[in-house]
Amino acid sequence: MCGIVGAVAQRDVSQILLEGLKRLEYRGYDSAGMALISAQTSEIDCIKATGKVQKLDESMRQRPFVGRIGIAHTRWATHGEPSERNAHPHISGADIALVHNGIIENYQQLREQLIKDGYRFESETDTEAVVHLIHQACKNDKLSLLDAVKATVKKLHGAYGLSIISRNEPDKIIVARSGSPLVIGVGIGENFIASDALALGQVTDRFIYLEEGDIAELTLTSIRIWDVNGKLVQRPITHITSEIAEVEKGEYGHFMLKEIHEQAVVIRNTLNGRISDTHVLEEAFGVKAKAIFNKVKQVQIVACGTSYHAGMITKYWLENIAKISSQIDIASDYRYRNIIVQPGTLFVTISQSGETADTLAALRYAKETKGYVGHLAICNVATSSLVRESDFCLLTNAGREIGVASTKAFTTQLVSLLLLTLVLARRTGMSDETEQKHVRDLNTLSALVTKTLELDKQIKVVSKSLMDKHHALFLGRGIQYPIAKEGALKLKEISYIHAEAYPAGELKHGPLALVDDKMPVIAVAPNDELLSKLKGNLAEVSARGGKLFVFADESAGFENDRSCKVINVPSVPEILAPIIYTIPLQLLSYHVAIFKGTDVDHPRNLAKSVTVE
Repeated sequence: MCGIVGAVAQRDVSQILLEGLKRLEYRGYDSAGMALISAQTSEIDCIKATGKVQKLDESMRQRPFVGRIGIAHTRWATHGEPSERNAHPHISGADIALVHNGIIENYQQLREQLIKDGYRFESETDTEAVVHLIHQACKNDKLSLLDAVKATVKKLHGAYGLSIISRNEPDKIIVARSGSPLVIGVGIGENFIASDALALGQVTDRFIYLEEGDIAELTLTSIRIWDVNGKLVQRPITHITSEIAEVEKGEYGHFMLKEIHEQAVVIRNTLNGRISDTHVLEEAFGVKAKAIFNKVKQVQIVACGTSYHAGMITKYWLENIAKISSQIDIASDYRYRNIIVQPGTLFVTISQSGETADTLAALRYAKETKGYVGHLAICNVATSSLVRESDFCLLTNAGREIGVASTKAFTTQLVSLLLLTLVLARRTGMSDETEQKHVRDLNTLSALVTKTLELDKQIKVVSKSLMDKHHALFLGRGIQYPIAKEGALKLKEISYIHAEAYPAGELKHGPLALVDDKMPVIAVAPNDELLSKLKGNLAEVSARGGKLFVFADESAGFENDRSCKVINVPSVPEILAPIIYTIPLQLLSYHVAIFKGTDVDHPRNLAKSVTVE
């Protein structure tokens, strides 16, 4: 969510920082700001704006704003309303400026003590307490900026990625990382800092990823890093080109639509090198995987949001295909209950970014219990904290997903989790013939996705019927219930229509009371063993005047009439149905949002990478 960019150079860095913030807009934010040590006055010059980075850009054009060292930030509000006074950077004593990602849990106690010590707070944020603590350490204890930061972080409880500059030491940036990612960009006679390598793609392709507890000092010509134990260490330099390539929408009006249409390609990328013509290549999970998989008797899945829906589907797969018991927990709740870890349990986390705070915290809690046979991450970012802290991982290869509402990341998660299911099913009696059939089906998946995307124009027409609605009900049975939940989530995320999902069999236990001619009911209907049951449930909707929109297998026998609009979906193997049926719901949500005129790629109040609890 929040984004950090910093630079120390022999040239003006203001436009470098501004471009970095623009590249981080996909993360979600409500205000932006920048602080430079002014080339004209040698003082800290700070400018902030609420809303988009463009407003910050406009403000910068109205007055000189030049410096060779600076830090910048996009903020997603956690403490205090979105406003200029709560926006970062925060400044203490006109001497020190700081930007911060994360949450300081003990900020209130720190704030109260600082007020007693004579500090005046200008904002409602937790961050301002940190910059005052650093200022206090420099002023009262006569510490250098580096030593002041080292002393201050020992007092902080919570998660933070910090970047700090001081007019008294105008040749360096100090950064600290605990629970919130930071990456150093390595230049020639200049160096950079950011919360995401994407922000620095215009200035470097060499990066150092800071580890948990690292503190670093950047100058024009040097980078020094101390680990959590205070030891001076060397971190490897990673060359990255593909991840930081300029992201363009191309022929598409929005990143979300582009990413929906990329799914055939990225699903193929996810499968490449991981399946043959006949079986899953479990070596793709890494060198530790085989030994761990051999011990697995059940699976614990933890995730948030869309990734949680992927976990729900995986539970069906694991129990139906692999005959393995599975538990699925929302990450934000997982570590707040008494976890009973059964022998032979594999712990699986799912996250697009690999920096989701709740999922990371759940992983760390799970590792503390020491009862799991291993910790597997299903993730889209190879350099993320989740991947680095797990025993092994399977990368989803979705490519960078810019739209806040997840699309291609979700379907590639499902593909990866299906591979996991098949690998485990080998160990529980799945025959070679059955595996070969499933793998043959997987080899057709990319083509089936392409065929399903051809429904786009038809779905666009249907979506006009939903644009003026205030509520919607999504229905599915069995493994399609999580897909209904994902469809409802997408509609509410980007069109702001209140949408809920229910197992279709639950209609008569309450939700049927909501059905009338103003409540659209959207159903997913593959031709599976539950189809006849679903038809009976949908008949209850029609009998009460409800308007049905059914995404149905072309052989399922649904017909269009006054109460039912049918969109025929290509016939697909049962194992692939959850992946295929999510795509029409993505398109439906997109087109409804377009007709309503909402900001599809940046829905209000939401962030792409949720790095706070």
